Amino acid sequence: MRRKRLTFIAALSLLALAVLHTQAAVAAACVFGILAATIYWPSRNTAKRAEIESRASERVWPDRGMKAVLEALQEPALIVDRELLIRYRNPVSAVAFGNMALADPLSLRFRSPELLASIEAAIKNTVATTATLDERRPIERHWVVEILPVPSYQGMLPTFFVVLFHDRTAERRVERMRSDFVANASHELRTPLASLSGFIETLQGPARDDPAARDQFLAIMREQATRMSRLIDDLLSLSRIEMRRHVPPMARADLVSVISKVRSQLKPLADDLGLSLDFTPGEDTVQVVGDEDELIQVFANLIENACKYGADGARVEIFLNRTTERGEAVIDASVRDFGAGIPAEHVPRLTERFYRVDVGNSRSKRGTGLGLSIVRNILLRHRSRLIVDSVVGRGSTFTARFPAPSENDTQDQRMLETSI
Repeated sequence: MRRKRLTFIAALSLLALAVLHTQAAVAAACVFGILAATIYWPSRNTAKRAEIESRASERVWPDRGMKAVLEALQEPALIVDRELLIRYRNPVSAVAFGNMALADPLSLRFRSPELLASIEAAIKNTVATTATLDERRPIERHWVVEILPVPSYQGMLPTFFVVLFHDRTAERRVERMRSDFVANASHELRTPLASLSGFIETLQGPARDDPAARDQFLAIMREQATRMSRLIDDLLSLSRIEMRRHVPPMARADLVSVISKVRSQLKPLADDLGLSLDFTPGEDTVQVVGDEDELIQVFANLIENACKYGADGARVEIFLNRTTERGEAVIDASVRDFGAGIPAEHVPRLTERFYRVDVGNSRSKRGTGLGLSIVRNILLRHRSRLIVDSVVGRGSTFTARFPAPSENDTQDQRMLETSI
């Protein structure tokens, strides 16, 4: 470019000298034009480049192309600038992390020093970095986060960085469940397996020709095998629920219909125990955000426990109630028995795996120690919680407290369906 400019200037100079002898005024004009062009051209190019750089530095919002890419992703993703201000977020991130205002600092939502340090390193060194993010509230979730610089103008530092979240909660839960299963299941299975082994040896030896003993032992062996089958079924059910616990349900369920179905299923058990199942809903429908099959499992466990461990009270009451908690509307679904009650020191641990107030009583009633743990995990997935109120000698009340559905729940569902 510089060589072409010098050639052009030399040509104009020769032209000016050629006409110098004929028309001095024209020659002077040519010389002036040459000088002006020599000064103006480089300054014009410099000004144009400065204008481009100025516009690039003032570009604080991503263009449509960046936004379209983020909206196509099925995982949460954000765009931040060099000041760690949120410049865009895709719809999936709103479902995962809630509403985040654009132009707000990223640190207002994420208080993880490791994540913020990784983003700062990506900005400083203009390289892709990774970080881990562990969240405990409102539910436990584990993320692997990638920070990727978005290419900018040639020779200029990137203006934007993509923060991409990969959900690793299910993988982490699987690892934890493996260790828990080995520790707990082996303990629970050891007793029935030992019984089966002992009875088999007896039937093969001293009781081989004793029909009465054989029938008795076979009945006990069948009971122990059924117990192991129930335990395995509950463990599988609990593992499936825990793997999905971080994924909130988007459908709606009617608690009146759910409880009515469970009441019909457990009425034969209540009749055998001499109990009445009293349910007065008070409304035609009571809608909550939830999975109907899982809610049936919740109330089947609660009502069955009330029948088994509250059989002394002659009745079990089930009722629904609308109330508020911290200014928010909630719906309580309660199951109350009038049995012996639970000592206060046991109440905080009732939802732990394999925890029993009375081991012998629980096993005699064919309990696996996993029912309330299943209830707790289902309610956590439903953004709900279990409240236990028990007085020794007066009975116990187990209440599933659900947030009342709002218009935002419907909007979140539509947003998630659109993003998927």
